[in-house]
Amino acid sequence: MSDEGGPTINVEHLNVKLFASQAQIDLSDAIPVFHRWIQERARPEMLVDVADYRHVPDGPGVLLIAHEANYSLDQAEGRLGLLYNRKAVLGGETDSKLAQAVRAALEAGQMLEAEAPFAGKLRFDAGDLEVIVNDRLIAPNTPETWDSLRPELERFFAALFGAGAFRLERRGEPRERFRVGVRTSAPVSVADALARLPGG
Repeated sequence: MSDEGGPTINVEHLNVKLFASQAQIDLSDAIPVFHRWIQERARPEMLVDVADYRHVPDGPGVLLIAHEANYSLDQAEGRLGLLYNRKAVLGGETDSKLAQAVRAALEAGQMLEAEAPFAGKLRFDAGDLEVIVNDRLIAPNTPETWDSLRPELERFFAALFGAGAFRLERRGEPRERFRVGVRTSAPVSVADALARLPGG
């Protein structure tokens, strides 16, 4: 049950987007980086292909496709960030799925920051992110979904950033996917967030 007394939604297909705080980069440089990740099996998912959507305004950018999830340098709404898109059902409770998606996004973000084409040019702010439920049937973008999931989001991010150090904001229109912005009072490096991540 949620803190508000309504039923708790057990979500699947979580997305997490880390927004870039510094990005003096050429997105085309991500293409060979992602191809090498496939060759080296650099992520736990089964990585299979790279897709280039740089020509699409405010689109997916450069996409690393895996069976279980996709990673992309995403440009939706004109804001560059690293998007982790969980496609496969994970099972378990919402908090464990949230931890998995946040960890995957942070780890990939840290890897990208260290890649030669991006070193010193690309930085992500772990204190500026979005959580998206990519399933309108399970979690429509409604006040009821917000009331159900907000307590779990608040508990998770209080453990990560500290109580009172962040704010949550429901974003988007009802016809869009349910998404919540998370913003800390001060920037947080990816490395610091990984060190603080519950269960880490």
